[in-house]
Amino acid sequence: MGSSSEIEVVTMGSKTQQQNPTGELPAITDVYSASAYGDFQQLRSFVEHGGASVSLPDGNGYYTLQWASLNNFVDVAQYIIEHGGDVNAADNIHQTALHWAAVRGSIAVADLLLQNGARIEAADVNGYRAVHVAAQYGQTGFLNHIIATYGADYNALDKEGTSPLHWAAYKGFTDTIRLLLFRDACQNRQDNKGYTPLHWAVVRENIEACTLLVHTGTKEELFLKDSAGFTPFQLASDKGHRQLALFLSKAMRTHRNRVVDKIIRGNLGDKGCAPILFCIIVVLMILFTISVIAAPNLPKVTAMVGLWGWISLSFGFCSLIMFYRCSSKDPGYVKRADELDRNHDANDPLMSIDLNSSSWTGNWSQLCPTCKIIRPVRSKHCPTCKRCVEQFDHHCPWISNCVGKRNKRDFLLFVLMGALTSSTSGTIALQRIWTGIPSVKPGETWIRHVAFEHPSVVLFLFFDLVIFIASTMLMISQTYQVARNITTNEMSNSKRYTYLRGPDGRFNNPYNHGWRRNCSDFFINGYTTDDEVVSRIYNTHLDAAK
Repeated sequence: MGSSSEIEVVTMGSKTQQQNPTGELPAITDVYSASAYGDFQQLRSFVEHGGASVSLPDGNGYYTLQWASLNNFVDVAQYIIEHGGDVNAADNIHQTALHWAAVRGSIAVADLLLQNGARIEAADVNGYRAVHVAAQYGQTGFLNHIIATYGADYNALDKEGTSPLHWAAYKGFTDTIRLLLFRDACQNRQDNKGYTPLHWAVVRENIEACTLLVHTGTKEELFLKDSAGFTPFQLASDKGHRQLALFLSKAMRTHRNRVVDKIIRGNLGDKGCAPILFCIIVVLMILFTISVIAAPNLPKVTAMVGLWGWISLSFGFCSLIMFYRCSSKDPGYVKRADELDRNHDANDPLMSIDLNSSSWTGNWSQLCPTCKIIRPVRSKHCPTCKRCVEQFDHHCPWISNCVGKRNKRDFLLFVLMGALTSSTSGTIALQRIWTGIPSVKPGETWIRHVAFEHPSVVLFLFFDLVIFIASTMLMISQTYQVARNITTNEMSNSKRYTYLRGPDGRFNNPYNHGWRRNCSDFFINGYTTDDEVVSRIYNTHLDAAK
């Protein structure tokens, strides 16, 4: 596999359909140049007045229909077919007009060709079919169209044993990869070199492609060896791709020992760390009551200290309530295909994507190969929960749940309660110790006195400080994001999401309506409504397509 074996984009003169430096179109001298540049009137003149044929190849063996198909000139292609052009005519390397249409994703011409008898599975001398060519050039829309409409075989193999998924992985076209995985393309198929799509993604150091293939695949692809005996990890190490090697090594460890790895990552089975955090909060509340409020070796509790102690414990109980809510609540799971249609046959692949659906904005990252759905914009598939989550913020192992559209308000209130509880209880503990300074022996430091006389209070203050720092940082970051109507995931991966970039390519958040509206929508509804923005993005995409 390599550039030498791919279909070549043939151009006439300079670049097809490009003007010369003077701004004038290149000279139209025959039916071939007229077809290439879409000059319908000249083509008619050559045929009807000059007696030229549109069914014969030029000196290089290329047909007029191929030139018209390359540049998606439907009217020209229609005229050629009506005047004897053969839709299955092949050049010297057996490429048909459909191959050429696939190079630039000429969907309209492809429809015309196929409706007039073009063979969808026609192969050239390398065994490339239209699906291979579309994958080689990242023509995802074209590939989806011929699969969904004409049943093209997306697992077809060329003479090297490579499938369209191999090619997409090699080229790093993640949108094409996502579509093929959505269609259940085979991930563990090995070509003549023993390479899987993951091997080819590693060879070209396509990190995003590797990430997608690993998260969507099984452990089998990680351990398959090529003809030289290399797994994808060993291949990455051999080629010096350190970042990829580290990622693949971690993925392999995850599959080798899931229990140990989940403990390391803070995910204790399905329950995660939620029980641990719950116990820590309860123990700290008990420790605060026994060691700070009711400690016999500390000064007598005053009315003010008692009031603030009661307030602190109330904050603690509220934090437990919010902890339970954000931990047990549905974060905004998007229904999977089998949940949307209970009568869906699992053996019948989902072959239709409604590109005119209001939920579709032309962003192929909306396809989820695992859940087999077109997920809403701003949602993301969580590999831990194995579900797509609307307005995905992040997966929090400490609550054993994702933070998303339905529970982000609860999560923000939880960290707010945590910050208030830790700050008030810590302040009371320090005040209680400080009032005990008169009991410090001469020559003994206050810190030494506290450490030896009140070890339980020191222990409480240590964990209380940790919780205060963590909850305060989370509260600040979450509040900032709510005010800007952006998620943690979007902030971390803003370069990956096209909807977060303006026409000039710079960061632009279309969901930011100003901090007042953002905050009011969030705290009143629990989430912000995206319908208005999604509709605008969808209409913009349609206008661009036209």
